[in-house]
Formats: sequence, C-alpha cells, structure tokens
Amino acid sequence: MGTPAFPNLGKHCTVEDCKLIDFLPFTCDCCHQVFCLEHRSYGKHQCPKANKQDVTVVICPLCAKGVRLIPDEDPNITWESHVNTECDPSNYEKATKKRKCPVRGCREILTFSNTIKCRDCILEHCLKHRFGPDHNCPGPKKPDPGFQFMGLLNLSRKEDPKSTSSSKWSTSLLNAASSFRATAEAGMARLSSEFSQKTQMTRNGVVGQSSGSSSGGVNQVEQCPQCKVRFSSVTALVEHVEKVHERNGNRSGVMKVTIDVCPKCNKGFRDPVSLVEHVERDHAGTSKA
Repeated sequence: MGTPAFPNLGKHCTVEDCKLIDFLPFTCDCCHQVFCLEHRSYGKHQCPKANKQDVTVVICPLCAKGVRLIPDEDPNITWESHVNTECDPSNYEKATKKRKCPVRGCREILTFSNTIKCRDCILEHCLKHRFGPDHNCPGPKKPDPGFQFMGLLNLSRKEDPKSTSSSKWSTSLLNAASSFRATAEAGMARLSSEFSQKTQMTRNGVVGQSSGSSSGGVNQVEQCPQCKVRFSSVTALVEHVEKVHERNGNRSGVMKVTIDVCPKCNKGFRDPVSLVEHVERDHAGTSKA
C-alpha cells in the first residue's frame, strides 16, 4: 500500500464487507475509525457512539421551551428534570402569542424588521401605521403642572402597589420631597423678610433726608454726584438716582461710579482700598455681617 515516495498513502476501510483502499480516507469523529467515501457517514458504518453528536430537542408543551435530550440518558429522566427545575408555564403565552399591530382592523404580525415604536405614545406599530395620523396618536403627554415629585410617586404606586420595596422607596421619596418643599418655603420666607427690611431701610433713608439736612449732614455720608444731595445709606442714594434722574431722562448726565459697600455698616466707598482700610480701622479687620 502506498508508494516508495509516500509509504503511508491510503488506508483500508474499517467495514468488514468493504476493506476498500482509499487514498483519501475519512476518520469518524466519534469512534475514530477510518472509512471510505461510501461509509463515512454515521448511519453507513453504524457508528456505536453517534448519539454523542445528537442534538434532538423536544418542545415542552407547558412552557414552550426546547428541552435537549442528553445522550445515554433516559428521555423520561431528562423530561422530569426540566419540569422540576426550569419549566415556567407563564412563558407559554409569551412564546406562542404573536404580537400584532394595535390599530383596529390591522392584522399585521410585528416582527423585528417591520416594527416601529412611536415616540409620542410609546406604542409599537407596523410600517403601514408608523405615522401619528395613521394610528390616531394622541400626541406627546403634557407635563404635570403640580409638584414635580408627585407624578413620579403616583406612577410608582400604580405600577406595583403590593411590593414592599416599592412602598419603602415611595415613602423615602415623599419624605425627600416634603423636606425639599419645606426648605424652599423657608428660603422664600427669609428672602421676603430681608426684602421687607431693605425696603424699610430705604424708606427711612429717604425720609431722613430732610431731617438730616438740618443737623449739618453729620449722618449723611452718601452724596448724589449730580444734584449733590446727601443720603444716610447707599440704598437711599441708588433709589434717589433711579426715581429722580433716570425717570427724567437724564441718565446720560449721571456719573458712572462703582461703589463698594461695607457689609457691616452699609457705607459706600469709591475706592476698594478705602473700603479695606475702613474695615481694618473701624471693624477690627472683620467683614462678616
């Protein structure tokens, strides 16, 4: 068998009735025997280990899942193992029920290639009814005008009212929303109080303009750059300029001066260096109110 140049060329077929010399023999991947072209398949040479490559699958009538039969194992044992461990009857409807287009009268079955999800109503339709007017789309949902956390809280309650974890999450979210709202209300009240105080101080500064003039301008430290009238605070000076000079259209005549205000006594300084010297001299170097 073979030639002097190729001594291992060709082998006999393992089948007893054949024994054909094949120069390109086939080796079975199960029994590892050599066969000719005619007996290369499992059935032709009756391979005893052909069931190792068997991929027979049985569809479960309860959950519609495929159960692979294990070689060298009783199919009944394989079936009982599947029923006791993996079988889920609730999956049968999901696997067998085919999705259809929700448009009335449309019988198109939705598949991977013909399904379009609407961005407004978030529903899946076929290609024929993908546009809003074709499936009577109600349009995008309007935002809730109420408190922004209440809509999310109501949605979580509707989805799973019996879930313990969801109820705990909803309670914590409600507490956080309540504390946030209380903090916002407290901040608004504090801002309103400060605004009222500033307004009262401004009124007192304007009213004290006439009384301070008789005392020789001792407490009036701020002077209007246009009419030379003195005021007791920077706030009164700003309000005077806005009411008298800007209202009369003389804004061009007002000097553009940047005034730095002392956070302790509300005195104004045109030069920041003067403000620093004033704080260090009169307030012991601290600028906190």
